[in-house]
Amino acid sequence: MGHRALVAYRRLDHLYDVRYSHWGGDDLSLTDEISATAPLAAGAVEPSLVADSITRDRILTDHLDPCAYEALYLVDPAADYAVDAYRVCWLEWCDGRDGGRGAIVAVDPDDDRALRDWFRATKTALADVIEMGGLSRRAAQAYLEARVCEAYDSTVYTYGGAIDGDRRDGYEPTPDRWPADDDRRGDRQN
Repeated sequence: MGHRALVAYRRLDHLYDVRYSHWGGDDLSLTDEISATAPLAAGAVEPSLVADSITRDRILTDHLDPCAYEALYLVDPAADYAVDAYRVCWLEWCDGRDGGRGAIVAVDPDDDRALRDWFRATKTALADVIEMGGLSRRAAQAYLEARVCEAYDSTVYTYGGAIDGDRRDGYEPTPDRWPADDDRRGDRQN
């Protein structure tokens, strides 16, 4: 399965060349492993390009499927291979066939576990509220996006769409599904 990540190397023209790492999303250790002497982290980053000469926004919308990737690294070779790590947060509750909405959160590897725990707990609690009928899926997703942005100053994007909540791209959240005649409490009369 792996813990997939994209690693984007900034070029002199401020565009990026993007590569893949199968295990780079696990613990964000690539921030310490990528260097001038080991630009591909001793083989942890694939040498073949996923994309070349693209903007940061296009990395997100065209390549960083939030359902499939766990991390994004932006590497600046001109700054002695400085590496900025981002955790990818998937903002959907669907089956994962369409990546949908995601957010990237800049994170220090030492703080990564706290971010992951917070996000998982928040999303799980919201899923429970959806399941109990307390919130619609759309309302829960809007709340989750707002919390991620408020708590972590993240960048929200639509895979295959736009950046930062620009809904002009035609993105529609996964529709709410309410089971017909679902009587879980047993207090309805037929």
